[in-house]
Amino acid sequence: MELQGTVKKITEVQTFASGFQKREMVITTEEQYPQPINIEFLQEKGDLLNALKEGDKVKVSINIRGREWTSPQGEVKYFNSITGWKIENVGSAGGFEPTQAAPAATKPAEGKGVFEEDEDDLPF
Repeated sequence: MELQGTVKKITEVQTFASGFQKREMVITTEEQYPQPINIEFLQEKGDLLNALKEGDKVKVSINIRGREWTSPQGEVKYFNSITGWKIENVGSAGGFEPTQAAPAATKPAEGKGVFEEDEDDLPF
């Protein structure tokens, strides 16, 4: 899956006693009702954020993960997380247009033709 948006915040690396490391980035989506989405980058993937700054327009490849937790009282709860594994900087120009043009510029129409048609059908 992919998310597109503008970098709102990048956190410092968090290191835990086990040696596990994570870094988080918040992006604001570009849609009718923009959403702030927190994305975790685990272990060495945190280095992907080094070249970014607030205000950059990015496309992030993500995985959605879920887990179950049982409290000491026996209550079961479910948690979701969004984990990033690849980032493409699509520029810092304003608007949604450059993010649509970037995939077509990087690959000939034969590889993206169906995807571009789907984007043209969107109501915004």
